Amino acid sequence: MSRRRSSDKENRAPGQRQLRVGEEIRHLLADLLERGNMRDPDLRDAKITVTSVDVSPDLRNATAYVMPLGGDDQERLLAALRRAAPWFRGRVSEKAGLRTAPEIRFAIDRTFDEADKIGQLLRRPDVARDLKDED
Repeated sequence: MSRRRSSDKENRAPGQRQLRVGEEIRHLLADLLERGNMRDPDLRDAKITVTSVDVSPDLRNATAYVMPLGGDDQERLLAALRRAAPWFRGRVSEKAGLRTAPEIRFAIDRTFDEADKIGQLLRRPDVARDLKDED
């Protein structure tokens, strides 16, 4: 019988349950942020998009990737979300129907920045020329 190494475990794709729970949490967080019922004035009128939620295999930890509309005040809003994380966890616990609610961490979604960098690289004249030659 072979034992799996921890690196094998870390490199596996998320399971169906992880994806389903992550998507449920994403919807719940987006709904809570849309309503704006938070005490924190930084979050009350903020327009924040929850782009994705990654959940650990044991469903005890979740990382919510967020992006403020327009990309403004990222650090201020991220600090406010982190302060309100216990409140979000409580609301998710009430509505998600999980045995235990995951610990929620918030992070800025950098995929938009990466996509923009790739787009800029593809528009460079030397790259465009190479791509044109392949056609």
